[in-house]
Amino acid sequence: MIEFLWPWVFVALPLPWLARKLLPPVAPMEGAALRLPFFQEWVAAGGLIGHPSRPRRRWIAYLAWILLVVAAAKPQWVGDPVEVPMSGRDMVLAVDLSGSMDRPDFTLAGETVNRLAVVKSVAGEFIARRSGDRLGLILFGTRAYLQTPLTFDRATVRAMLDEAQIGLAGKDTAIGDAIGLAIKRLRDRPAQSRVLILLTDGANTAGEVEPLAAVKMAAEAGLRIYTVGVGAESMQVQTFFGSRTVDPSSDLDEKLLTTIAKSTGGDYFRAKDTEGLQEIYRKLDLLEPTVSAVETLRPVTSLFYWPLGLAMILMAALGSLSAWRSFRNGRSKPSAVEASHGLG
Repeated sequence: MIEFLWPWVFVALPLPWLARKLLPPVAPMEGAALRLPFFQEWVAAGGLIGHPSRPRRRWIAYLAWILLVVAAAKPQWVGDPVEVPMSGRDMVLAVDLSGSMDRPDFTLAGETVNRLAVVKSVAGEFIARRSGDRLGLILFGTRAYLQTPLTFDRATVRAMLDEAQIGLAGKDTAIGDAIGLAIKRLRDRPAQSRVLILLTDGANTAGEVEPLAAVKMAAEAGLRIYTVGVGAESMQVQTFFGSRTVDPSSDLDEKLLTTIAKSTGGDYFRAKDTEGLQEIYRKLDLLEPTVSAVETLRPVTSLFYWPLGLAMILMAALGSLSAWRSFRNGRSKPSAVEASHGLG
């Protein structure tokens, strides 16, 4: 429906009518300093005598005034109620982009893929389910970078994750820097809603912040950290002497990841395959459920520009009508000078 934000403006509607009825008419000018011959003929030729009082022009002017008052009252369209999820958790996902994330020890849809491809698929589905949460994305390697600040726009967070590439942040692993950056972004958010999900496949090998020092600061800030270690337990590789089995996750520092999680009230999870990673994110949904409460809002669209635009069109038409009438009368009536010479 249509509502007016400032309805009291409508008291100005009768002002032109009151001014016409109550104010005395303007007295004609007398005793002009310069007397022009044939002045009345020139005025009549221009169509100026009696022109402003024409009823049609007066009613157009009244209508333009009404439209201006309506625009000044700020009409707006109030839409139907829309349910919007209330703000839930402030959750940051920190994803490792170090060189080891390119190791092809996972399968997805029957094909062998690297670790990052599986993370994009599984974590992307997790992001899509987090309705009502503010989500942020940190990408880390040799350095940690904030790829997406906290936002309700889950589609953007997922798109930025999909665009991430191996080595984008460097080939090493700065776990401490990733935690420190998450603390910086979450410390001003409400308590009991700060969550970091940190996914890596290695050990801390770079960065300026020691992981244990960062964990201490995270615990003091009330940041709950869930750590996820990814990587298969074994895989076949081809060597000069033939195929042999290796442990592709030998660099994974599970002790550190467990300490990080336990010290901040979170948990550590180990993902050895795609199904295991999917199960981990389902558990995270249970540990940090989305908020079910909703807030009802009514969308508001401003409409003042419609009556304002119509008023401007009417005033322009009024001015054009006056100009055209003056031009037409000037062409159709001979001037006093022409008449005195027998022209026209």
